[in-house]
Amino acid sequence: MRKLPGLTFYKLMGTGSGKTFTVRDADIHHWCVLSVWKTHEESLEYLTSKPARQWVKIAAAQAHIELEPLSAKGTWAKQAPFGNPVPEKWDGLTAALTRASIKPRWWREFWRSVPPVSTDLNSTAGLITSLGIGEAPIGLQGTFSIWESNESITAFSSKQKPHAAVIARTHETGWYSEELFARFKVTKLSGSFAGLDFSTLEKRSSND
Repeated sequence: MRKLPGLTFYKLMGTGSGKTFTVRDADIHHWCVLSVWKTHEESLEYLTSKPARQWVKIAAAQAHIELEPLSAKGTWAKQAPFGNPVPEKWDGLTAALTRASIKPRWWREFWRSVPPVSTDLNSTAGLITSLGIGEAPIGLQGTFSIWESNESITAFSSKQKPHAAVIARTHETGWYSEELFARFKVTKLSGSFAGLDFSTLEKRSSND
């Protein structure tokens, strides 16, 4: 991966339900690669590269999601992988990514805070799908979700009480040693994930 032209950042991660952010959430059947590219053309070249072909050989199913940053705050591995995008109006499908390094002494409190937020998230209007992501089973974790609109994410993040409580507690304790929050335009989808056919969403990935 590191030798591919145009690649500026990438992470190979495991996935999970995101219900508790403990090891029991892990889904050993689904993996993801997050990659950031200098140009759209170079990102497309990855799909025919040796690493991509090797994944296809062992996969029973696959999904591909193309994203463009709408906003980004924080760092990941001491980098700002999505740059500093200029805010703009977007009414199409929107993705949200959160990622954090959790300080070991705060693991237990963090885990206790997750179930109410997860339950609330999965019952929130506008959510299409969500999953937990992580570079390790414990401590380096995050979420990825797809929503009907940017407004749906804002409503969840600012108005839902469990999520607001966690944000407040985060500010009080400083339980993250590093964190990143980003939103993206969903510009193209293909394939399927966990029974969700992304082709049914493709026609909605536009700013109409």
